[in-house]
Amino acid sequence: MTTFKNSFIAHTYRFLLVWLVILVMEGCQQNINTEKENMTAEILINSRAILGEGAFWNHKTRELFWIDIENGMFYIYQPANGNTIQFPMNKRIGTVVPSGDNKALVALEDGIYEINIETGVTEFLENPDENTTYTRFNDGKCDPAGRFWVGTMPLGTIDKSAHLFRYDPDGSVKVVLDSIQISNGIVWSSDHKKMYYIDTPTSQIKAFDYDIKTGNISPAGIAVTIPEDLGHPDGMTIDEEDKLWVAHWGGFGVYRWDPETGRLMQKISVPAKNVTSCTFGGENLDVLYITTARTGNDPKELAQYPASGGLFMARPGVKGVPLPHFRENSK
Repeated sequence: MTTFKNSFIAHTYRFLLVWLVILVMEGCQQNINTEKENMTAEILINSRAILGEGAFWNHKTRELFWIDIENGMFYIYQPANGNTIQFPMNKRIGTVVPSGDNKALVALEDGIYEINIETGVTEFLENPDENTTYTRFNDGKCDPAGRFWVGTMPLGTIDKSAHLFRYDPDGSVKVVLDSIQISNGIVWSSDHKKMYYIDTPTSQIKAFDYDIKTGNISPAGIAVTIPEDLGHPDGMTIDEEDKLWVAHWGGFGVYRWDPETGRLMQKISVPAKNVTSCTFGGENLDVLYITTARTGNDPKELAQYPASGGLFMARPGVKGVPLPHFRENSK
């Protein structure tokens, strides 16, 4: 009887000890997750942009491209020396991507241009939306084959008059999607088989099957639906694990979403209401650069969040991938 009692006590003790270890480990893991979710971005440049946007890390020159749409400004931030180069476009600018040595494509309100980033001289290339006078170009990126995808949005009342265009290295243009409201974030998976795309008012990130050889896409469902209380999806980038990092307009942050499950994985809080775009940069692509806007805030909100319109940064603990340039990898 004594032997049984001692054995029972020993087994109970071991069980409780193991259970205690599990609880401690889970608690530590929860603390790790909480720390990630509660990370807050730091102000890098208090630029007071009206509508900061278009963050793009040039992995070849190790510079950050970004813009202020309403002020018509194209900025190049150089982390190595802390300098910022400014190019006044004198027109609304929707997005910018590198296009070779010392050049970049800029989508202005009246078409696609190429700018020499040494001289500031621009050259008009194409206006695929010239028949729609009440829209302007908005966000865009290059696909893995170096094609430039850029969308539009209405200048007045939001309707479905906008488009998503594809501008190929040979100068040809194709309307890829129509009946768009506000064309925004766009990225491609590492296996080059999926494209993810945001039409902001839908509060969805849509998935498309993508053919790198032709550039053709076909609908593949809704990857993520953004809850209303988290704001609206705006600019987007992708990390080395094929997870989506989305700037949320009205959502005070950048959110990491799993496109396979639709699950929210992480949040980078930003002390600004309207967060507009993000990109991974830095020597190891482990810095998340984030743009914000002053527009869309009332005086009380601007007083509460004075850094609105600034450029922010965070180190979320995951790396990004090099973003393709125009004509890069094209044949």
